[in-house]
Amino acid sequence: MQFFLDSLRSAFLLIREMDPELLTIVGVSLKVSMSSTALAALFGIPVGFAVAMARFPGRRGVITVFNTLLAVPTVVIGLFVYTFISRRGILGSLDLLYTQKAIIIGQTLLVLPIVATFTISALSRIDTRYRKAALTLGANTWQTAVLVLREARYGIGAAVVAAFGRAIAEIGVAMMLGGNARGFTRTMTTAMALEYDKGEFVLAVALGVVLLSISLAVNIILNLCQGRLEK
Repeated sequence: MQFFLDSLRSAFLLIREMDPELLTIVGVSLKVSMSSTALAALFGIPVGFAVAMARFPGRRGVITVFNTLLAVPTVVIGLFVYTFISRRGILGSLDLLYTQKAIIIGQTLLVLPIVATFTISALSRIDTRYRKAALTLGANTWQTAVLVLREARYGIGAAVVAAFGRAIAEIGVAMMLGGNARGFTRTMTTAMALEYDKGEFVLAVALGVVLLSISLAVNIILNLCQGRLEK
């Protein structure tokens, strides 16, 4: 117990002093996670909107696929992307492996189903009368889409926040595709695993505190979005 308390005390001291290595690791994590979340939102929201609003054969199957992808382990995504960007892969000539871009690609694929599924769920809550009333009043397709998205904005916001929380806390994709290079592709989760293996717990605990703080902030924002959605 004393060992843990000493490590925790040293970790808070590391955070208070703004340790350069700690800040670099946190910066890399935030950069790749925010980038992947933005890309997932860019593609996931339109896809979710299309699936939620349209009626086509196999629609339930598409939704089932998205729901299934929510549970895909990160190592599976990492292995899938690795086969494409490794030297023997189709995209091997781009030299993406063990770069931040590789992590962003992997994390985007990981959280894309979250954004799409939550967007579908949020739009499904919107009363169809909004859409019918807008069309009746002369709104075109684009104006109607904007109206529906505005009504579902809190639910869609919750989707993006949840995706970011998933991205920043994952380890499989970052480890397999980033290579855990110091100062370049080392994220909070991969650094924690490395420091644990080395028996150096102070930095690991400090990163854990920062990650928990970010996760808490993400969940507070998510709860606020959900609270507004329920009103």
